[in-house]
Amino acid sequence: MEEFHKVRRLPPYVFEQVNRLKASARAGGADIIDLGMGNPDLPTPKAIVDKLCEVVQDPRTHRYSSSKGIPGLRRAQAAYYARRFGVKLNPDTQVVATLGSKEGFANMAQAITAPGDVILCPNPTYPIHAFGFLMAGGVIRSMSVEPDESFFPPLERAVRHSIPKPLALILNYPSNPTAFVATLDFYKDVIAFAKKHDIIVLSDLAYSEIYFDGEPPPSVLEVPGAMDVTVEFTSMSKTFSMPGWRMGFAVGNERLIAALTRVKSYLDYGAFTPIQVAATHALNGDGSDIAEVRNVYKRRRDVMVDTFGKAGFEVPPPAATMFAWAKIPEKFRHLGSLEFSKLLVEKADVAVAPGIGFGEMGDDYVRLALVENEHRIRQAARNIKKFMSTADETMHNVISLNAHR
Repeated sequence: MEEFHKVRRLPPYVFEQVNRLKASARAGGADIIDLGMGNPDLPTPKAIVDKLCEVVQDPRTHRYSSSKGIPGLRRAQAAYYARRFGVKLNPDTQVVATLGSKEGFANMAQAITAPGDVILCPNPTYPIHAFGFLMAGGVIRSMSVEPDESFFPPLERAVRHSIPKPLALILNYPSNPTAFVATLDFYKDVIAFAKKHDIIVLSDLAYSEIYFDGEPPPSVLEVPGAMDVTVEFTSMSKTFSMPGWRMGFAVGNERLIAALTRVKSYLDYGAFTPIQVAATHALNGDGSDIAEVRNVYKRRRDVMVDTFGKAGFEVPPPAATMFAWAKIPEKFRHLGSLEFSKLLVEKADVAVAPGIGFGEMGDDYVRLALVENEHRIRQAARNIKKFMSTADETMHNVISLNAHR
């Protein structure tokens, strides 16, 4: 039977091929070290869990909640932006709670996109940045992801040659999967470009608190005038180790926030009220929980960079995020990222995310998530070293699916 129209517009979900192989190997008794999915393994801090348990005892909190977020939660998010970025937000008109940043992005796409609208999207990037707009009927024009002088010439060409003119530009810094971090000067240039060409800016700041070197990553909303054209999305998933709680935010331009709020009002009643109250408690905390999460990821990053490098698989140290973005070793690069990822599962009992899943410009890379403890990361390095040292003998019958390239 023919696929439905919107499903037909979505490319194949390449991560599923690795997931199936991983599940099959585990069913056969293999101990797979999973560095693939960015699913935090750290427990949610006890004080947040305790607050949830306290509030859930009140039957009044079991009723429908507020789609845009309870007032206290929106005030807490506005206070966080004031402390962290020096950005003043009106919690009634410039903040909406979302079911994670992913849902926020997808519903913003539904709110603002007409069929055929052109969206400027980094490549490689987190899949929802493109897929949310594809499902909404938009057209994706791929852009550079590195936040330097190379970013802007393609933007200028896109404005000149896209019909219709681009509607929105997507930013994601610190970046998933590349871990690039933007500077405030870069954001100033982006906002100047967006205002010159009347383009909406949608910024994914999910990893604002997972940084390791230098200054904390800025928000694009710190740029004077950015509020005129920008909405920014954040998430509590990584910052507070709350991925399954599904709690995030969209903040910024009142007109855009109102559009997102209206769409959401037709689709959901918001997160369970006790979750929203616990999230409020987390945002109003002293930040010590965030610092501990950051330190754990930094230690894991350092172990991965050291041990994988000694194994012959060079991993550049990411300055932020819970991921490393590593080029496939030269010997295996001709296979492409999907086939290399499959090999690591089969031959080294290690799962990684193939770069092609984040866009065609990522096919020479894999993403490594810092979601296993230091002992397991060292074991993964030993497995990979053994595989790479014996590859000439064990890979003689491997044929790349991309050999035609």
